[in-house]
Amino acid sequence: MDFIAITSYKGTESSGDVRIIKDLKMDVSGKNLLIVEDIIDTGLTVDYLINYLKLHKPRSIKVCTLLDKRCMRKIDVAIDYMGFEVGDKFLIGYGLDYNERYREMDSIAELIVERDKGDKQ
Repeated sequence: MDFIAITSYKGTESSGDVRIIKDLKMDVSGKNLLIVEDIIDTGLTVDYLINYLKLHKPRSIKVCTLLDKRCMRKIDVAIDYMGFEVGDKFLIGYGLDYNERYREMDSIAELIVERDKGDKQ
């Protein structure tokens, strides 16, 4: 088992700029890989990861996600194992965070940002 950490989020918005924060330590060539994701929305990050991992010549790559936000998909990615399909909501808790907050919650909830009364929208 090994871990790779990547990100494309700033606050509640995907920047579209995927960055590797922590790379793999082990050689994965010839191995069957299972990517385990918390949530897949646009598909950009997991597509980037799949293409990056293909450079290491694994035997196979499969994708597992707890949450699938298919309504936000920009790139069609094959998901082999999925827990739940969710709508267009920003979710926090159970490992999902907003600016490094709420990750430790023991359940998943929608983040609702309240605006000041003086805000115009």
